[in-house]
Amino acid sequence: MTKKKEVTIEEKLRALYDLQLIDSRVDEIRNVRGELPLEVRDLEDEVEGLNTRLQKLNESLFNIDEQIKSKKNLIEEAKVLIKKYSEQQKNVRNNREFNSLTKEVEFQDLEIQLAEKHIKEFYVQIEQKNEVIDTTKKRLKERETHLKHKKSELNAILAETEKEEEALLKKSDKYKDSIEQRLVIAYARIRKNVKNGLAVVPIERGAAGGSFFTIPPQVQAEIASRKKIITDEHSGRILVDEALANEQKEKMKKLFSKL
Repeated sequence: MTKKKEVTIEEKLRALYDLQLIDSRVDEIRNVRGELPLEVRDLEDEVEGLNTRLQKLNESLFNIDEQIKSKKNLIEEAKVLIKKYSEQQKNVRNNREFNSLTKEVEFQDLEIQLAEKHIKEFYVQIEQKNEVIDTTKKRLKERETHLKHKKSELNAILAETEKEEEALLKKSDKYKDSIEQRLVIAYARIRKNVKNGLAVVPIERGAAGGSFFTIPPQVQAEIASRKKIITDEHSGRILVDEALANEQKEKMKKLFSKL
């Protein structure tokens, strides 16, 4: 049985830095998209909300129109009754019947006046709602135009980057599979907690990448020896020497150009 080759610390460091370079490239692609997906989603929600508002306003106009028709019918019915009671007054036998019919005529006349008052109020409501509808339609048109522009912008970026991002994510998963689980977990935890998602950084001008804290010469020598995994005491990032970082950058540059 062939003994499995033991992975050296240097190989682990190279694999971790390669993973960082891949994930950083994915971050760059997503940063190019920026807030666009959220903007598009917000605009879609706003357009949907405006359409719902227009629908409710139109339903309200329909209901008011139905109420106007109902009041007009009530007026016509009242006129018919007034005519009927007026005719009956000509054939009454006493003052009590005449007064009773007079009251009925007066009541129907009041019904007509009240119905006409309501109809005027309904027409005022229609005018107000039509103003709101016009404003809403203008806003909707403006938002739809803006949404179309933003979607076009997003689709153009997606067309340029989606394929590369998908390929990079597959590479990221592949690299994670090749690195021992505890290191992947540590890498993910550090990446989540530090600025720009940089969990593995090289020594640059005597300091950890992205940091202003100087690394003591003795620690720099240990890092350069690649005999153990060393983290920055200030940020918790995994540190690699500049030469190793430059070698892996060249390697990954070639990989990225093929994607």
